Amino acid sequence: MTLHWKLVVDAADPHTQADFWAEALGYLVEDNSRIVEQVLAHGGVPVEATVESHGRRAWRDLAAVRHPDDPYDENTGGGLGRRILFQRVPEAKTGKNRLHIDVHAAPGGRDAETERLLRLGATVVRHVKEAGGEWVVMADPEGNEFCVQ
Repeated sequence: MTLHWKLVVDAADPHTQADFWAEALGYLVEDNSRIVEQVLAHGGVPVEATVESHGRRAWRDLAAVRHPDDPYDENTGGGLGRRILFQRVPEAKTGKNRLHIDVHAAPGGRDAETERLLRLGATVVRHVKEAGGEWVVMADPEGNEFCVQ
């Protein structure tokens, strides 16, 4: 039996993180407005639990991105395939990631991809050249490390 899963990333600003990673990966920011509006209409959450994002109502403390080719639930907007969920947490990042994303550029395209990601708000942590290969360690806008291969 295989399991459906998603990668969950702690964030100070889930919507900024979702916007960055959607652009970085070519993913879509999920549109959860339908379920958010339904829950609001039934009094399930206060309006303060929501924000406006991309011109639509969204959860204040959660934002997700999904692969554009993967299925999603039309009622909730939640992806049913490759998905990253960003959740607001009160504490800041304090150490090295124990899990990270590797972004694979087209052959010969690592430098161009690194430049594109810099324009989106990433920073270069270091360039690595070892017997096994070369890559660039970068950090997203909140300091989460990822590699560009």
